[in-house]
Amino acid sequence: MKTERFIFSPISVNTYVLWDESGECAVIDCGCYDENEFSKLTEFIDGNGLKPVLLLNTHCHLDHIFGNGMFLKKYGIKTMACVNEEENRKNSNSHALMFGLGMESPPEIGEYVEEGQIVAFGTTSLKALFVPGHSAGSVAWYSEDNNCVFTGDALFAGGIGRTDLPGGNFDQLVNNIKSKLLTLPSGTVVYPGHGDSSTVEIEKSTNPWLS
Repeated sequence: MKTERFIFSPISVNTYVLWDESGECAVIDCGCYDENEFSKLTEFIDGNGLKPVLLLNTHCHLDHIFGNGMFLKKYGIKTMACVNEEENRKNSNSHALMFGLGMESPPEIGEYVEEGQIVAFGTTSLKALFVPGHSAGSVAWYSEDNNCVFTGDALFAGGIGRTDLPGGNFDQLVNNIKSKLLTLPSGTVVYPGHGDSSTVEIEKSTNPWLS
């Protein structure tokens, strides 16, 4: 599996494109804020002859779903996310105003993800790990074969997600990180929703929020 990261929107969210030798690809957290940013994503996808088959969300805070509508319009694919993220999706317009940003109503979640659910593109599979605490329905997408996990805003390099937003719970988040993410193999690469990548080993030994 190959991975490409894009940084989009005024909130600097990480959008990931994952693909393998089949040519099929998945996009995690389509955060393109406008058509110009979306064109950068589509130029990469189309320019490399990739076929999108999955649009995955770690959660539905506004910055992680800015581009879902554009993605649906171009590729006909709706997102997959936890049902507990519906409130964040529905309230994303008002949340955008708090940041001084505009936003069209995002499309409905196409499929609700279950704990432990396996999704696939090409010959590559990802497993949904529920890690609520930053938001009520936060999901991390784990690839055992490729030794990596996409953690959204649950776990960052040297940090964890904020828990002062609706659905946030500090103790729940820390407990889920420790039980669901830090139990993965130590060399597992952590691809967060913001900032640079890390590893489970580094976060387990140096993250001040998890000591």
